[in-house]
Amino acid sequence: MRNTIRLCFSAIIGIQPLLWLPSIPGLPIITAILFAAFCLGFIPRLFARYVAFGLLCFCWALFNARESLAPFEQWTAKPITVDAVMTSTDGKQDHDWEMASVEGRPIFPPVGVKSRGSYLPGSVCAGQRWRMKLQLRPVHGQLNDGGFDSQRYALAQHQPLSARILSAEPITRQCSLRAQWMDAVQFASQSLPYQGIIMALAFGDRSGVSDEQKNLLRQSGTAHLMAISGMHISLAAMVGWLIARVIQLSFPAHRIHFRMPLLASVIAAGVYTWLAGGNPPAVRALIGVVIWLFLRLQGRSWSGWEVWLCCISGILIYDPLTVLSDSFWLSVLAVASLIFWYQWMPLPGFVAEAKGLYRYLFSLLHLQIGIMLLLMPLQIFIFHGVSLSALIANLLAVPLITFAVVPLLLAGLVLTTIPWLGEHLWWGVDRLLALLFTSLSLLPDGWREVDKRFQILSLSGWIAVIIHRLSLWRSSYLSVISLLISLVASTIPMEKKDDAWQITMLDVGHGLAIAFIRQGKVLLYDTGNAWPGGDAAQQVIIPWLRWHNLTPEQVVISHEHLDHRGGLNSLQREWPRLKILSPLRWAGHHPCFQGQVWQWRGLQFTALWPPTQPVMTGNNGSCVVMVSDGHFRILLTGDVEAEAELAMLKGRWGILHADIIQVPHHGSRTSSSAPLLRAVSASVALASTSRYNAWHLPSRKVVQRYKSQGYKWYSTAQSGQLTIDINSDKWQINSFREQISPRWYHQWFGVSQDNG
Repeated sequence: MRNTIRLCFSAIIGIQPLLWLPSIPGLPIITAILFAAFCLGFIPRLFARYVAFGLLCFCWALFNARESLAPFEQWTAKPITVDAVMTSTDGKQDHDWEMASVEGRPIFPPVGVKSRGSYLPGSVCAGQRWRMKLQLRPVHGQLNDGGFDSQRYALAQHQPLSARILSAEPITRQCSLRAQWMDAVQFASQSLPYQGIIMALAFGDRSGVSDEQKNLLRQSGTAHLMAISGMHISLAAMVGWLIARVIQLSFPAHRIHFRMPLLASVIAAGVYTWLAGGNPPAVRALIGVVIWLFLRLQGRSWSGWEVWLCCISGILIYDPLTVLSDSFWLSVLAVASLIFWYQWMPLPGFVAEAKGLYRYLFSLLHLQIGIMLLLMPLQIFIFHGVSLSALIANLLAVPLITFAVVPLLLAGLVLTTIPWLGEHLWWGVDRLLALLFTSLSLLPDGWREVDKRFQILSLSGWIAVIIHRLSLWRSSYLSVISLLISLVASTIPMEKKDDAWQITMLDVGHGLAIAFIRQGKVLLYDTGNAWPGGDAAQQVIIPWLRWHNLTPEQVVISHEHLDHRGGLNSLQREWPRLKILSPLRWAGHHPCFQGQVWQWRGLQFTALWPPTQPVMTGNNGSCVVMVSDGHFRILLTGDVEAEAELAMLKGRWGILHADIIQVPHHGSRTSSSAPLLRAVSASVALASTSRYNAWHLPSRKVVQRYKSQGYKWYSTAQSGQLTIDINSDKWQINSFREQISPRWYHQWFGVSQDNG
C-alpha cells in the first residue's frame, strides 16, 4: 500500500512542472530524461525507483504537450481536407468537431476543433460525419494579468484549433444516440420555463441557460450545481448502487455478491458521463469512481487521503494536460477540504448523538461552513470574488438538487419516451427548479469582487482550523496574534515612491485601452471595443481594475469609434463620478482639444490635436495627448491618420519628441507617416492589435517603417498586456507573454506574423 501511495505521489510531482515550464523541450532532451529514468530504475533502492517513475511521468507529460502543439505546425499553413465527427452543435452556426483524418490519413487521438459562424447545408446534429475543407487557426487568446486564460483553457479541453469552413459535404447524416436522446428530452420539455437548466443537468449543455439565470447562480454561489460535474457523476453512481442493492433483495443469499452494486455504480456513472458528452469534468469524475472501485476490490482499508492521491495521479496519468485545468484543481481542493474538515473539525458530540432532522440540518451546516472557509483561497484566485450568500443558498440548493432534482431527472432520462409519464417527470423537475430559483432570487446579491491582496488572508480558514485543533491559541498565543496581524497586514496596500508610476496597455483585442497608474488611482485613455451583449470594460478592464485594487478617476476618449469608447458606459455605471475628457462635445464630457493642458497626480497631459475649429470627426478627430512626468514622455495618438499627423507637425516639430509612442490606428498603412516617426524619435512603439482581425492590422510595411527608424516594436497581439514601470528617469517595459508569465501554453502558436 505504501509503495502505491509513493508511486502516486511521484507521478503527481512528475507531471506538475507542466504548469510552469516556459517551453517544451525537444525530443533529444526528452529522450535523455527517459534514458536517465531507466538507469535510475535499475538502482536497487526504492527512492531511486520512485524518482525514476516520476521522471517517466514527466516524459509522458512532455510528450502529451508536444502532441497537443503538433497540429499548429502541421495543418495551419494552408487549407486542408478533413473528415470530422460533429461532437456538439447549436443546430445553427456554432459547432464542435473531432478530426478523424487529414488529407485521407487517419489521426489518433482525434483532435478537437471548433467552428463559429459557419452555416452547413441541411440539418445538423451531433454524431454526423462530414468531409470539409478547412482553414485552421491555432488557439490565441487575450492575455492580461489576472484575466481569463483562454489559451490554457483550450489546451486543457483538447480544443487547440478553430476552423473556418471553406466547403463541406456530409458523409453520414445519422445523428448519434446521445443527440437523439437530447432531441427527445428537448421535445418533452419544450414548454417548460427551465428547459435550459434541465439540459445543462442532463447533458452538460449550458447553451440554453439564460444570462439572468447564470447571473443569479453566480451571485448565490450555486453555479457548480448546474453543470454535470463530479458531484452529479457520484450521485449517478450512488443511484446505480441502490438499484443493484434493491435487485439483490430478490436473489437467494448465496447468489448475492458484494461486487455487483460496485460494478453497477461504475456502469451508471459511465452512462451519465456519456450523456454529458464526455466533457472533461465528467470524465475525471468517472476515472475517480473507477479508481475507487479498484481500491475497494483490493480488500484493504484505504484512508481518504490515500484514495485522494490515487485519484489525482490516475487522472493526471490518463491525461497530463488536465494539470492546466482550473476546474480540476477546484475539484481537487474541494475533496481535500472535505477530508481535512472532517478529520480536524468533526461534528460536535451533541450533534453526532442527535437524531432526525436536527442532526441532518446541523450536519449540512457543518459541511457548508467547511467548504466555504477552505475553498475560499482557490475561489478568489480563479473567480476573483466570493459569494456572501453562498452558505444560505447552498443549504437549500444542495439537498434539493441532490435528493430531489437529480434522481427525478435520471428517472426522466430513462422514461422520457413514455409520453404521459415522461412529460410529467420533466414537469416535476421544472417545478423543483422553479422553487429553487424563486428562493435564490429572494436572497440579496451576495457576490463580492475582491482584489489579489486578499489571497493570503483567504488562507485564514485553514489556519484557524489548525490553530483550534492544536490548541495553539493556548500554548503559543503570541505567535497566533503575530500571524493574525501579518494576515491582516497583507491586505494593506504598499505605498510606492511618489515618483514611481506605471502605464499598462491592456490586451483588449481590436481596440485600445491604456491605464496610467499612480498612487492607486487610474487615468484611462480609451475603453476598448463593444459587441452585442458585452464590451471590453466588462470583460477585461473592470475585472483588471478590481483585481489590482485600482480606482479610475478620469477617462480620455480619443474619438467616437466604438473600438475606442465601447466600454465607457460600463465604466460609468461602476464609477458614476468619472471625469470624461474627449473631443466629442457630448454632454458631460470635458473638452480635449489642441493647446489644453491639465495635471493628474503629478503627471502633465498636453493635448496636441485636434484643433477646436474646424470641427473634426472620425479618426482624424482623435485627441492626441503627450503625457510627461518631467523625465519620461509617451505620445498617445488614438486613430489619427497621415493627413492629421502632418497638420499636427506644423510648427510643433520640437515638442513631439517622446520615449514611447502609441502606434496610431493599430498600425494601419493610412497612419504612422515617416515625418511623424522622425519627429517623435522614440525608442519603443506600442500597438494595440488583435490577431486574426479582418483588416490585417498591423500592416507589415508600417511595422518595417518603425523598425527602420530604430523603434522597438511591441504589440498586444504578440505580447499580451504590456506594462511600463517608470521610476524617475528610469523605465522598463514588460510583456505578459514573454516576461510577466512566460509559459509554454502562452506562446504565439502557428505562423509567426499571422494577423488575419
